[in-house]
Amino acid sequence: MRLVRPHLLQWQWSDYRAKHRDRVNLLLHIVAVPLFQIAAIGLVVGVAIGSGRMAGLAAAGTVAAIVIQGRGHRRERETPTPFAGPADFVSRFVVEQWITFPRFVFSGGWSHNLGRSPESRSEPS
Repeated sequence: MRLVRPHLLQWQWSDYRAKHRDRVNLLLHIVAVPLFQIAAIGLVVGVAIGSGRMAGLAAAGTVAAIVIQGRGHRRERETPTPFAGPADFVSRFVVEQWITFPRFVFSGGWSHNLGRSPESRSEPS
């Protein structure tokens, strides 16, 4: 059993645009990914300085980000490949938060899909 999917970055990027088209999901991701990043840093800092309160709040933030993104993904016509287990979930989720989603935003994929989302198109009058 493999802990990390082979060629994870390439595999995840290959269909990322197709699996992130729903307007609500895109808007949830643009909030939830930075929430996860800030919370993950806060968790490390909280543990490092021995602040249980900070670590607890940060852990709650990471869980909230995971739940928000999961709900968003359910809205997609093309849903993500099911996780093969806990290690697959962790590796895919962490890579998405720190590499794939930021790449999607900075490459213009996020704004492109947001503008093409069916809910974002205005109806002709």
